[in-house]
Amino acid sequence: MKLKLFIISIFVCTIVSCKEKNENPTGNGNTEHVAGDVIVYVTTTSRSYDLKKIGGVYFSEDPYTLATTIKLKPNEKFQTIDGFGAAVTGSSAYNLLKMSQEDRTKFLKETYSESEGFGSSYVRISIGCSDFSLSEYTCWDNQNADFSLTNEETQYVIPVLKEILAINPNIKILGSPWTCPRWMKVNNLTDLQPFNSWTSGQLNPAHYADYGDYFVKWIQAFEAENINIYAVTPQNEPLNRGNSASLFMGWSEQRDFLNTSLVPKIKAAGLNTKIYLFDHNYNYDNMAAQNDYPVKIYNSGVDTAVVVGAAYHNYGGNYSELNDIHSQYPDKELIFSEASIGIWNDGRNLDASLLRDMEELGLGTVDNWCKAVIVWNLMLDNDRAPNREGGCQTCYGAVDINNTNYKAITRNSHYYVIAHLSSVVKPNATRIGTSGFTASGISYTAFENVDGTYALVFINKNADQEVTIEDGKKHFTYTLPAKAVVSMRW
Repeated sequence: MKLKLFIISIFVCTIVSCKEKNENPTGNGNTEHVAGDVIVYVTTTSRSYDLKKIGGVYFSEDPYTLATTIKLKPNEKFQTIDGFGAAVTGSSAYNLLKMSQEDRTKFLKETYSESEGFGSSYVRISIGCSDFSLSEYTCWDNQNADFSLTNEETQYVIPVLKEILAINPNIKILGSPWTCPRWMKVNNLTDLQPFNSWTSGQLNPAHYADYGDYFVKWIQAFEAENINIYAVTPQNEPLNRGNSASLFMGWSEQRDFLNTSLVPKIKAAGLNTKIYLFDHNYNYDNMAAQNDYPVKIYNSGVDTAVVVGAAYHNYGGNYSELNDIHSQYPDKELIFSEASIGIWNDGRNLDASLLRDMEELGLGTVDNWCKAVIVWNLMLDNDRAPNREGGCQTCYGAVDINNTNYKAITRNSHYYVIAHLSSVVKPNATRIGTSGFTASGISYTAFENVDGTYALVFINKNADQEVTIEDGKKHFTYTLPAKAVVSMRW
């Protein structure tokens, strides 16, 4: 009898320990505990699965069908990954702060927590106003006064950033200006006449030093709030004259501003902030003289210790441009820094947008060497607001919140893209190779995390498809649901 009890107790303890071991082996995703060797997240276009955490996927000893087997190739390494995220604009911060503290904390934990949520790890903010700020401003509007942060930063953006950093202190923050102070603008570089407009104009070379000081003071002001600025771009959409806040800055202007002012001032101030060039469309807004914008700057000389790479948007052209830039300067980084959804691309309709956006923004950018993927507004309301005349009034957020109660949240396609990637692909992961099963309508990308776990992200445009994944040591089989995004980690 004693022997039987001893055996039973060992058996029970073994089951309990296995269950505890396999409940959430990656320690991330959400607080729902599921059993299995592999954590799987699924979203279908019908929302029958809505970032659902799936259990019951175990390693197998059974033979498997080679025809539908995907083999990971950890020795075939590509770029490392910095992370995935969205922009905390003034409008996003406004909506977030309309929520109750309890609801806001729940949403921010779901989005950013590495242990209780999806672990988003990147945030983009504007230097001064953007087209989704509550007003048009810079932090040095009066030439005769000192630089200072405005209420938009101190009352909206910074409080939200502090809440995010309290949840995930490893967040990387990218800052981008939409315009310089108007007193620094001229109509063109020939006439050099003052240009007192938020929209368009060019940076007066006589104020390069002032604008370099502006960047340094802005970075230092955030550091004084214990907010580290990981990187900046010299100008958001430098070829777009038409935004509600904008500044034209051709590649040679950006090079001159960098070399004569911004880079030396960042170094002299002892800042570790990196610089990404360009920050605009794949097709260079069809301006032939601006083609290969960052390459032209690299070719003409720039401090590579500070200028680490280039950033891109997808409002024109194709992500294949990323591979072209990488092929010319493989030692330079690439990030994807902005995309939006709205009425024009049916961004609230997952049937139309989920698989398209995952292919375009998620796997398309990462497969073409991007280290980070950042979408536009984290949160707008159900009326696409707050927005300003002259800015985008047809945009949706990554999520939309109901402005009757600031409680009910609808996830849109961009939230799913960022959450599916963030949930399994962790900062400093490496994209790795794969071989084996391929099929039209099914695409996937694999990664190795620094803790030795693997991640695999699928897009399945077809009917249900069973696949086997083999990493060289273990294998498991899973049926990809029809019309779904699936992310895995083991």
